[in-house]
Amino acid sequence: MEAIWYWLLVGIYVTGIVFALEAVMKARTSQAAIAWSLALITFPIVSVVAYLFLGRNKFLGMVEAYEENSVDLDKLQAQIREALAPCAAPPSGLGDVRRAMRAATGMDVVADNAVTLLVDGEATFASILDGIAEAQDYVLVQFYTIRDDHLGRRLQEALIERARAGVRVKVLYDDIGSISLPRRWCRELEAAGAETYSFGPDRGRRNRFQHNFRNHRKIVVVDGRSGWVGGLNVGDEYLGLDPKLSPWRDTHLRVEGPMATQLQRVFFSDWYWAAREIPELEWRPQAATGDRLVPGMILPFSPSQAHETATLYFVSLLNLAKERAWISAPYFVPDEAVMNALKLAALRGVDVRIITTGVSDSLPVYFAAFHYIMRLRGVDIRFYAFRPGFLHEKAMLVDDRIASIGTVNFDERSFHLNFEVTALVLDERFASEVEATFEHTMARCEPIDPKELAERSLPWRFTVSFFRLLAPIL
Repeated sequence: MEAIWYWLLVGIYVTGIVFALEAVMKARTSQAAIAWSLALITFPIVSVVAYLFLGRNKFLGMVEAYEENSVDLDKLQAQIREALAPCAAPPSGLGDVRRAMRAATGMDVVADNAVTLLVDGEATFASILDGIAEAQDYVLVQFYTIRDDHLGRRLQEALIERARAGVRVKVLYDDIGSISLPRRWCRELEAAGAETYSFGPDRGRRNRFQHNFRNHRKIVVVDGRSGWVGGLNVGDEYLGLDPKLSPWRDTHLRVEGPMATQLQRVFFSDWYWAAREIPELEWRPQAATGDRLVPGMILPFSPSQAHETATLYFVSLLNLAKERAWISAPYFVPDEAVMNALKLAALRGVDVRIITTGVSDSLPVYFAAFHYIMRLRGVDIRFYAFRPGFLHEKAMLVDDRIASIGTVNFDERSFHLNFEVTALVLDERFASEVEATFEHTMARCEPIDPKELAERSLPWRFTVSFFRLLAPIL
């Protein structure tokens, strides 16, 4: 028995050394490499397990899954690019940002889209459910969180009705975000003819411990022509029915036209990972109808991409800003690149404002945010806390023409570990609508003074400093 324990400990220490070498070569930052290597060598019994689940910041499983069927997938991707090419918008004012995002994500600015801003849960789900009811060919649904509550059953009933009418229904959800979703909810959909899958980042032998990667996207596409993207998941709290978090402040977007095709392309990549099938979808983008058509683009971000595209996106927009950069997100735990871009924008005279939630659904993230707010004291950045309830909106407004609505929280998890998606719209009238929502939200906020935070009690500042150490995984 002693010999077994001896060799078990030897194995753990050897594994710790091997993982420490891997951390030195692959960790995203030098600080992370030092922290992991010291922990793995000094405390391997605990650190080896932690590293298995938390140590990696690149999700290579999706790349490998793509390579398994690369011939057919390459052919389809070429078809999609060819279909979208005629939709490319003329010079949009994004300059090098457009070129960089096209190279990093494969998406470009497309013309002839209709967009509708949806503020809060009732407007959002009324639009989504009405859109589903109009589906003739297929409905694609993807949410980070789906709950089996009143709203979840309304969505389920709408999808069952369409499935029984012969419409193809595909539903995708995240394992962690939808951990409370009972299998019964899916079985009832499947009995009506729908298909359901969890995203499952741990599929395959090499990925079995990769639970730290989450699919945080929220996407609905109907017949390849209409799409919805934004901050809202499927749960009663998103309708403001949770007394602890109500009123719930959130924003979603309906898109029609080539942007809907781009949104479908994002869903398709996730569906292929989960189902290992290439579904037959409509890939002929059509211009939206109406007298107010705008250019825009859908941008996917993921840990399977070669570059840290979400960080590059926010840094690029902050560097592009000339007059203002307003940001709204529940969590403010940015990485160093974004922190420096915020400082530089403010020092250049850009009106930088950041709205976060004043009511927390996660104390570690809530406290960690104050560390970064304090670090930005001394530069002219205005911070606001939404006090009436929980602010979950993920929006950005740059100058008077650029607006971004999506799923990306302003934190390191969204920047580096999550699968995310956002819509970028280039239109002055739409930007003015987003501006109005920002102003309405700020009117319900309390200002946060970074200097006052730095003068608070030592126990409070220690709590803030402790939780910011967990920033890379919060």
